[in-house]
Amino acid sequence: MDIGNSHTVLATFDGARVTGCWRVRTQPRATADEIQLVWRGLLRDTDVTGVAACSTVPQLLPVLRQLLDRLDVPVTLVGPGVRTGVPLHVDNPREVGADRVVTALAAHELYGKRPDGTGRPVVVVDFGTSTTVDAVGPAGQFLGGALAPGVEVSLDALATRAAQLRSVELTVPEKAIGKNTVAALQSGVVLGFAGLVDGLVDRVAAELMTTFGVGPVVVATGGLHPLVVDSCRSVGERDPDLTVQGLRLAHERHQSSR
Repeated sequence: MDIGNSHTVLATFDGARVTGCWRVRTQPRATADEIQLVWRGLLRDTDVTGVAACSTVPQLLPVLRQLLDRLDVPVTLVGPGVRTGVPLHVDNPREVGADRVVTALAAHELYGKRPDGTGRPVVVVDFGTSTTVDAVGPAGQFLGGALAPGVEVSLDALATRAAQLRSVELTVPEKAIGKNTVAALQSGVVLGFAGLVDGLVDRVAAELMTTFGVGPVVVATGGLHPLVVDSCRSVGERDPDLTVQGLRLAHERHQSSR
């Protein structure tokens, strides 16, 4: 269970295979009973043998702990103090969100290992409430990254601050030159963010090349990645399940260490 600022993703696994995946709106003031009610509705036909969760919403962490304490299966709440096997090469490791840590874990395990056993860097572009471009080293170390506003957040802010503009449907425009306000907004938001991502990825990849002597694999994930990724020239792989895969891997490591 990945509780994000805008959406909560709930996924089920049989081994490493995703057997179900649901996305619901995050309710920052939800109670443990309300979250459990959603779980029961989505998982009514599922035999749950373990639970892994993380949250980027601070006010929901106590609620999530309360819910997990009710369960009679092994649970892993990813956060400070939980060993994921991801070295955090940043100034303040406690500032790094749990979702970024588990996403880096999955990126390394699924895309950063060559068949001969050597590692390679990975760049993860996560299109969500914020747009993140994170760097993962060839040994699976989290190196940091860049944070930018998300696509929807930027569009909402523009519609709020500019009296003549409004929210529009987010779709890929046919042309960069918009002939009306809607087309111009779609071009600026969708193609503009594609350019932002390509520019950041180019700079991050160059730094990784200088440091490790090899270019990175670039993976896109996040709920909004289908909207922008086709307009990005820098993205090579797509994996909508990267964060929940990381939760699965973190759960397996944490339980085996215990």
